[in-house]
Amino acid sequence: MSRRKLHVRSGDQVLILAGKDRGKKGKVLQVSGKTDRVLVEGVNMIKKAMRPTEDNPEGGIIEKEAALHISNVKVIESVGKKEAE
Repeated sequence: MSRRKLHVRSGDQVLILAGKDRGKKGKVLQVSGKTDRVLVEGVNMIKKAMRPTEDNPEGGIIEKEAALHISNVKVIESVGKKEAE
């Protein structure tokens, strides 16, 4: 099984190209190569009902980021290679 090279890395600044958040910018938190999905900070927010736990004793409804397909993001600023001046 060959691994493809992805155009996005964690920490990159990206622009959303499609969906309800089109035109927004955000920082990549996580990249999943198996499913070709990325998690972008503050974009594609969903509401999720949480049960009370030790960490969150009240439970209730929380908002969190949902994954986007990698084809729907474009890199604006990469944290990878920086050219020497």
